[in-house]
Amino acid sequence: MALKRIILEMGTGNDLHGGDYTKAALRAVQDALHHSSLAFIRTLGLDIKTMQVEVTIGVQQPDKVDVEAVRRSLPYGVVTAKAVKGGLDVPEEGAHDRAVIASAAIAVRFDLP
Repeated sequence: MALKRIILEMGTGNDLHGGDYTKAALRAVQDALHHSSLAFIRTLGLDIKTMQVEVTIGVQQPDKVDVEAVRRSLPYGVVTAKAVKGGLDVPEEGAHDRAVIASAAIAVRFDLP
């Protein structure tokens, strides 16, 4: 048996004021989660506890994302999370504020024949 990706879901999140990369990342994860239903997992009799979940967050400053908070936000499975360069920062004209836009990709894998 081998780990096979059975779903890939994407989401986008933002923090409009304050430049909080973790807040934007968590919103992107929630956006991705709300786009999918994994009912087929129960239908096929797969054990949700063995599900491998890989979260990748794209933001302009990956080191400012609390990846542990992102990992803990996923309700099921064995979760790994990482932050990479991506997303978008939008500075506010004439101010020291910026909007942060994060992208999330969530891959789910099971050990299948």
